[in-house]
Amino acid sequence: MPRPSLVQRHQLQQSERAQQSRLRRLRLAEPQPGARVVVEGREYLGLADNDYLGLADHPALKAAAARAIETQGVGARSAHLILGHGPEHAALEREVAEWLGQPAALLFGSGYLANLGVLQGLLSPADLCVQDKLNHACLLDGAKLSGALLRRYPHADVAAAERQLQSAERPALLATDGVFSMDGDLAPLQELTALCQRESVLLYVDDAHGAGVLGACGRGTAAELGVQDQLPLQLVTLGKAFGAYGGVVAGQQEWIEAILQSARPYLFATALPAPLAAAARAALRIIASDEGAQRRAQLHAMVDRFVGAAAELGLPLLPSRTAIQPLLLGDDARCMRVAAALAEQGIWVGAIRPPTVPAGQARLRIALSARHTEDDVDRLLQALHTVLGQEREARE
Repeated sequence: MPRPSLVQRHQLQQSERAQQSRLRRLRLAEPQPGARVVVEGREYLGLADNDYLGLADHPALKAAAARAIETQGVGARSAHLILGHGPEHAALEREVAEWLGQPAALLFGSGYLANLGVLQGLLSPADLCVQDKLNHACLLDGAKLSGALLRRYPHADVAAAERQLQSAERPALLATDGVFSMDGDLAPLQELTALCQRESVLLYVDDAHGAGVLGACGRGTAAELGVQDQLPLQLVTLGKAFGAYGGVVAGQQEWIEAILQSARPYLFATALPAPLAAAARAALRIIASDEGAQRRAQLHAMVDRFVGAAAELGLPLLPSRTAIQPLLLGDDARCMRVAAALAEQGIWVGAIRPPTVPAGQARLRIALSARHTEDDVDRLLQALHTVLGQEREARE
């Protein structure tokens, strides 16, 4: 009997993706000043990236990276535990820990690697990992890598999380996003914190989309909800509001040491380049300063303007008060049509389809930032009103 063909299988999968309007396409994008982006030669109003505070091209970040290049070069040359851990890395870890009020921190090459490392490093096949069903893929991948028993509860359902924790008498970790990347809502951290304390369970929060934009001094979702001092372990991703790259896990010293000793994505990966660590340090200084507060205020003002007007227009937004504003369209093909129609009007938004979101929940993921102005928001609202109105007339 002939061996099954990998090529044929992937060709069939590609054909199925195309028929379902789920085929991805790689496009050449060049960021421009003022929330603009050039995609394949045409300029658009950009509403698809995660640079929530507009720091990616901030002069202070570029200057910090340039100074580090002059003194330390471009590449890190080795893993942290060999000779890759330099002054910029150590300073970044110390400053993030101090900012969050945590005893210690550990720097990874990306947020994705950090989540793989935390869950693989702390869990074993004898353990239980309980997660929200809408957690980011890297949290799920980390649990699978660990071999732990993985159980998932319906989104933000604390009672269901409690039942999952009580279903197995094993050492346990509960992992959740702080801000959910495709819905834009906040995890119920007050209730989850209390649950984990009652059940003697380690709580781990991936705050990729909350750090920098929520809470006092931008400390994130836990600070916004008043439980920052109760978190044993959390992740700050540096590639979103920080405008840089990497991921810092901050928490109690015992957990950080355990991760350092056993997390394969930390042990066996080359360290983050020093210029990126230097840029992240510059971003942190801005985030914790008056300028950071002003940028957060601008972002929140644009969110409020958009949400308020969208409600008046009857746009099908999911409930979110964060920079992530999901416009639920349901059907994959419809999602692609609406995104294309907006592009014709010079507006670029993310068209999100399965497997990123559940089947039947395709959406436009509108990402607002401090770079956007009132005119930008009003232009977006007018375009959505026009495109959805035209689509409705065509169906009728």
